[in-house]
Amino acid sequence: MNRVITLVLLFLAIFLLITRFRKKPPEPEPPPAPSENMVRCAHCGVHLPKGESITAGQQHFCSDAHRLAHMDKTEPS
Repeated sequence: MNRVITLVLLFLAIFLLITRFRKKPPEPEPPPAPSENMVRCAHCGVHLPKGESITAGQQHFCSDAHRLAHMDKTEPS
């Protein structure tokens, strides 16, 4: 009876060691984010993603304040 218990414990220990140290399959990497076109602020020249820019006509701006400042500067007196 002692041999049976010893064999069962030995197999259990081997099974636990194998399952514990078995490598898990690597998780797939998330796909890269799609790239977006960059535009340049017509007032200060900073480059920023087109989706974050403020568009006025054909020009892009980094903020509404720069849009207003540029419009005041180019407005005829």
